[in-house]
Formats: sequence, C-alpha cells, structure tokens
Amino acid sequence: MDIAGKKAIVIGGTSGIGLAASLMLVEKGAEVVAVSRDPSKAGNVPAGIRLAALDTRDGEAVEAFFNAEGDIDILVNSATGGSRAFGPFMEMDVKGFQGSFDKLWGYANVVRYGASHVRDNGSIVLVSGSPARKPKPGQIALSAVGGAVEAFTRAIAAEIAPKRVNVVSPGIIDTPMVALSGDDRNKHYQNVTKTHLIDRAGLPAEVASAIIFAIENDFITGTTIDVDGGWLVAQ
Repeated sequence: MDIAGKKAIVIGGTSGIGLAASLMLVEKGAEVVAVSRDPSKAGNVPAGIRLAALDTRDGEAVEAFFNAEGDIDILVNSATGGSRAFGPFMEMDVKGFQGSFDKLWGYANVVRYGASHVRDNGSIVLVSGSPARKPKPGQIALSAVGGAVEAFTRAIAAEIAPKRVNVVSPGIIDTPMVALSGDDRNKHYQNVTKTHLIDRAGLPAEVASAIIFAIENDFITGTTIDVDGGWLVAQ
C-alpha cells in the first residue's frame, strides 16, 4: 500500500505507540483521525491529524463513529481499553481480571463496526503484547487478553479478506503508561528488561514502524509481528 493520500483511523492514537503511529502515517502523507477517550493527551499535533473522542467499549458509539467517518483505508487500534490487573490469578480480584478484557471488547467493537468501512485493499492492525506467548510472573491477565487478541486476528482474517488484518506485539515499551520519572523510571525499565537480549525498553516509534510495515506490506494477513527486544527468545 502506498500510504500517501489514504485515510487512517488510529484508535489510541493520542499517546504512546498510537501517537507515534499517527505521526508516522502523517509523515507518509495520510489523513489521520487520532482517537481516544481523552484526545487532549495528544497535545499539539501537526496538520493532517484530526483528534476525536471515543470509548471503544460503547458499541453504539463505535458504530455511530464509523458511520460518520465513512470509507477508510487504514484502521489501527492500540488502545488498552482501560485498567489492567496484575498479580497471581488465584489471588486476583475477579472483577479486575474481567476488566482487563475491556481491551478485547474494544477491539471486537472496532473490527465489528469498522471493518465494513475499510476498503477492500485496506489494512487493519491491532496491538497485543509479548505476555500473550511468554508471560512474566503476575501477567496472567495480560497474557490471556493478548492471546485472545492474536487468536481473534487469525480467525477473523479469512472472514474479512481481501481486507488484511495483522497484529503487532510489543515487549516493554517506554510509554506514558508508566507514571514513574527520573531515576525511578530508568531503574524500573532496567529491572524489567535485564533478561532480554536487548536490555532496554523499546521506543514507541520502534513499534509504530512495525505497524507501518504491516500496513504497507500487501502480502501479510493474520500474522503477528514481534517487536520485543528478544523477550520471547531469551532464556
């Protein structure tokens, strides 16, 4: 796909990985609608990005949003969906575990109501995470949700063909989701990546470049692309 001149909607596109993807798409000449529950998080954005508010957990709102936007070429969803539960499953608040699946329900709504607006030569990209296939202790909820996203993508690919749908699976990425700052932030990322082959946190732009690859490469669908610093292959 030649991205120039295409219309892209990026859910979760106002911070972190989604914002990096929005910026890259604009640089390549796309018209971008960057969407989140709180678009103000994006700050000042360049010409070519239009901000919009949407809660993907609200199916009726998602349907109305896509109906208003009309035909699109690119659909990216990197939104987390809400709160995420951590810790041992047997000790976890069940409601917290259930709440972690808001990401999956949000993705399901976006594909359900957005895919029909994607042109036949268009591309959909979702975002999972390395815990889907190699969880660390305390990541049972992340693993279950990410695995569901990847399974959903493989299953839905045939149903929506020739439209393409792929997943990008990031490892530890330095994003605003971690509230720490200064030395505390550096120590946190050093600790959580010390066993990885590339022992640092990834950058949002490094994940966004994989999203761009999934959009531009017309010969992949139903695929998961790992951007994880060697998380999956580390001993």
